[in-house]
Amino acid sequence: MPAQGTCDGCRNGDDFPIPFTMAFQPIVDISANAIWGYEALVRGRDGSGAATVLAAVSDDNRYRFDQACRVTAIELAGAKLPRGSRARLSINFMPNAVYEPTACIRASLAAAAKAHFDPGRLMFEFTENERIVDTAHVQNIIETYRRIGFTTALDDFGAGYAGLGLLARFQPDLIKLDMELIRGVQSSPARQVIIKGIVDIARALKVTVLAEGV
Repeated sequence: MPAQGTCDGCRNGDDFPIPFTMAFQPIVDISANAIWGYEALVRGRDGSGAATVLAAVSDDNRYRFDQACRVTAIELAGAKLPRGSRARLSINFMPNAVYEPTACIRASLAAAAKAHFDPGRLMFEFTENERIVDTAHVQNIIETYRRIGFTTALDDFGAGYAGLGLLARFQPDLIKLDMELIRGVQSSPARQVIIKGIVDIARALKVTVLAEGV
């Protein structure tokens, strides 16, 4: 059955070559000294890291894996994150795995309803490291997610060569500066100048900036 037509089998990662779960990394707002959100990070149920799990992703299972990651993250967040929290839940998605945005998000919305998790707290992030095959398609995904009320983010900004181009094209709600830019910034005038330039551009575009690896 075409992946585009169903989300059956996408509810969890049981049928994936490496059974997986999610870990939640806090995103901290240092100005408010509070947790702003949590990023869901895939991990093997045997304790293996993300690289081991992602190595098992293929063209044949990419869609099911992407959907299962979303559902698993939302279900676990609903069960494990602090009650009453308004922190966002950030979920990585694979743009090349999304066929029709509205159809692909149905399982996520159903999982949020079941877990009593406000879908307005969901943030979907894509990385500039993944080669985007069809930019018009990704633009459609982002616009659809915004209409639904999700936050969109560009991950690992500054890690590749297309960052500014993707920012100009997609104008996500948020960018996450790659940790290679952040680490050692206190002793690197070059990094300081580059980061200041990115922050100035983002501010002019009304895009929020997060720093990774702090």
